[in-house]
Amino acid sequence: MPPSPAPAVPAPDPLIRRHRTADAVLTLTLDGAPPAGREVVVRQLNHDFLFGCIGFDLVPLANGEPPAGQGDGREDGPQAQEGGPAARAEHLAGLWLDLFNSATLPFYWGDFEPVRGRPDTERLRRAARWFAERGCAVKGHPLAWHTVTADWLLDLPNAEIARAQVDRIRREMTDFAGLIGAWDVINEVVIMPIFDKYDNGITRLCREIGRIPMVKMVFDAAREADPHATLLLNDFDMSAAYECLIEGVLEAGVEIDALGLQSHMHQGYWGEEKTLGVIERFSRYGLPLHFTETTLVSGHLMPGEIVDLNDYRIPRWPSTPEGEERQADEIVRHYKTLLSHPSVRAVTYWGITDAGAWLGAPAGLVRADGTPKPAYEALRSLVKGEWWLEPVTLTADDGGRVRFTGFLGEYEVAVAGRTAVVRLGEPGETAVTVAL
Repeated sequence: MPPSPAPAVPAPDPLIRRHRTADAVLTLTLDGAPPAGREVVVRQLNHDFLFGCIGFDLVPLANGEPPAGQGDGREDGPQAQEGGPAARAEHLAGLWLDLFNSATLPFYWGDFEPVRGRPDTERLRRAARWFAERGCAVKGHPLAWHTVTADWLLDLPNAEIARAQVDRIRREMTDFAGLIGAWDVINEVVIMPIFDKYDNGITRLCREIGRIPMVKMVFDAAREADPHATLLLNDFDMSAAYECLIEGVLEAGVEIDALGLQSHMHQGYWGEEKTLGVIERFSRYGLPLHFTETTLVSGHLMPGEIVDLNDYRIPRWPSTPEGEERQADEIVRHYKTLLSHPSVRAVTYWGITDAGAWLGAPAGLVRADGTPKPAYEALRSLVKGEWWLEPVTLTADDGGRVRFTGFLGEYEVAVAGRTAVVRLGEPGETAVTVAL
């Protein structure tokens, strides 16, 4: 009996197919014998690639807290007319979980431990567990940063600030071991010692000991606390200064698992050429690249002369129909560009909703009233459409073999009421043996 034809996901871009899909041959046995002629159902469960988003908005829901009303009182869409805050939170969670498989949770020290010795551990642990139980990888952001850091550090001498920072890393990574598998260990080190917006303990410490010793200190503490975690160095500065920092810390023997690259595009889409140029420059270190903070706005663009995005504060920044169409086009182009390069392993979108968005920008994929923008639908059509294998029924040949092409990830295989989960972990031709 010849094998059934190999079904495939819709033809993706050639580079995406090369780097992100496998041509799988499954050799099945049922009670030790090939299930020749039997129907085999293959169903994709997840992507290996991390399609992430911040999970900040869903922390109250995960904790069973009464959610605050969303938006600014100007919503007039369907969701504004249906249900209260709890219903809107559940609706937003459904949209989130239908698209993303990786959540970033907030560990900003100033918010997490505003009073020394009273961290918000249990609340964040419940949130991490909520996402993990729904099949999501979870990352903590950040363990060390000069912004939104604890004010009480200013009362300490630098040596004690260093001890407190190390102790903080050990505590969080120990408390969340097994729930949070990745951490932005330190954030925006390039600017850290010269940051002058306001005084803070972390800048004081970094100014005294230097960037490389600072990175080494926090990474050593993180590695010791959870040797199995994925540890990231994260920055918004895509200039040669970040490359110099990376080279310095690697030469100092710091073990980095992945490089975090921020891509907040409030001033306009980078474009394919710039994006690929950034990827090429940072992929030369041989480390996985995570696009940790990605945004594209669906309203007017921030003026180009703004140097620090945080300086642009306006009363209202609305989403517009033309902006939403532009955002949808750009998000497809951006994600396709990222997946076309094998060094990129993850991308985290910085906020699913416009409600409470960073800088008040219309950068969410969902409007403040809870209705999805075209960008949400466009991204979902990639992640769960063009880059997804719908359940398919195959017929095993005489040797118990079936063939299919799918994106790297986990798949459920079902024969005669029995199931097994297999993972396609490497691109190209893959042979997998499955005993049921």
